[in-house]
Amino acid sequence: MDKTGIAPMLSVRNGAKAIEFYKAAFGASESFRMDDQSGAVVARLSVGGAEFWVADESPEHLNFSPESLGGGTVRMVMTVNDPDAAFDRAVAAGATVVWPVHNEYGWRLGRIVDPFGHHWEIGKPLTEGA
Repeated sequence: MDKTGIAPMLSVRNGAKAIEFYKAAFGASESFRMDDQSGAVVARLSVGGAEFWVADESPEHLNFSPESLGGGTVRMVMTVNDPDAAFDRAVAAGATVVWPVHNEYGWRLGRIVDPFGHHWEIGKPLTEGA
């Protein structure tokens, strides 16, 4: 049977530092990594089984980081059991708070921006009685 999936690739200015940030902030594991002679890196990471890629930007291939563009157009949404703890871990690792974790629209949710310009919403849906 064919397996189809989609995994985002985040373009960053310093891939090696980004990988270390995602490991510290989100507990990411690294399942693939390729470093070239110039120091550029491409890696596949996983957080709780959800995969994403990180690569150094390459303007010659039209791959730009949010830092180069002055912002990004995509927000990552990370669903976790304990949004408060995950949020605090990301902030301790160097993320900047956009808005703190709070209850809204049936979710417990907060938003951070990582040191490379990518926005992450960290939360979970609220259940009845929560």
